Amino acid sequence: MLLKEYRICMPLTVEEYRIGQLYMISKHSHEQSDRGEGVEVVQNEPYEDPTYGQGQFTEKRVYLNSKLPSWARAVVPKIFYVTEKAWNYYPYTVTEYTCSFLPKFSIHIETKYEDNNGSNDNIFDTEAKELEREVCFIDIACDEIPERYYKESEDLRYFLSEKTGRGLLKEGWRDTQDPIMCSYKLVTVKFEVWGLQTRVEQFVHKVIRDVLLLGHRQAFAWVDEWYDLSLEGVREYEKNMHEQTNIKVCQEQQSTNSSTLDEIDSDVKPST
Repeated sequence: MLLKEYRICMPLTVEEYRIGQLYMISKHSHEQSDRGEGVEVVQNEPYEDPTYGQGQFTEKRVYLNSKLPSWARAVVPKIFYVTEKAWNYYPYTVTEYTCSFLPKFSIHIETKYEDNNGSNDNIFDTEAKELEREVCFIDIACDEIPERYYKESEDLRYFLSEKTGRGLLKEGWRDTQDPIMCSYKLVTVKFEVWGLQTRVEQFVHKVIRDVLLLGHRQAFAWVDEWYDLSLEGVREYEKNMHEQTNIKVCQEQQSTNSSTLDEIDSDVKPST
C-alpha cells in the first residue's frame, strides 16, 4: 500500500469550484474519449448517506488500454476497463477504483475542500493522520505538465479570466491570491502482487498526479465557460456531455469487441 496526500490550490472559492469541477470533469472526459477509450457513465443519480446527507452517486467505466506502459499492456486484455465509483457530498467526496481483471488492485481517494492555501495539516480524521504518508503540493501554474497534455490556452502563467479578472499566476501566487481554496486528496493505492507491488503503486501515483494537475489546470482555464452556470445548469450540461461521451465510447467498444471475437473465431477454426 502506498499512501499520499495531495494538496491542490485554486484561485477560486469552494462554492465556485463546485460548479467548475463538474464542468471540467464532463468536458475533460468527452475530450479524452476517442477510439473506444475514455469514460462511459453507467450510473449518475442522487444518493443519501446517513452521515453525510444528500449527495450524488456516479459509476463509470474508464477504458484506457493504450495509456498503460508497454510492460502492462503485455499482460492486460484489449477489452479492459477500470470501474470508478464516486460518492459526492460536496465539500467531501469519496472515490474508488477497481478492476475485475486485477482483483488485488484498488485506489481509494478521500477528498475535502476548504477555503485556504493548503495550510490545514489536520483536515483528515485521527486514524488517517496516524498513517505514514507523503504530503505533495501540486502547483497548477508552475508545475511541469507532460508534453502531450500541454496547451498554450491552458497555461495559467499567461491566462487571464475576462469574467473574474483572476489569472496570470506567477511563482508564489498561492501566498498572495484572494480568493483561494484547496483540494485535499488522501490517495491510497494498493497492488498486492509480490514482485510488482512497488513498481505498480509508484506508477499509479505518477498517473494520478498528472491527472490531478491537468484537471485542476483545466477547471480554472475554462472558468469563463462555466462561471455563470448555476448548479442546475451545470448538471444539465453534465447530463448532455455524458450522453454524447457514452455514444462516442460505446460505439467504438462494440466495434472493438466484434473485432476481438472475429480474431478469436479465426484462431479457433484452424485448430478445430
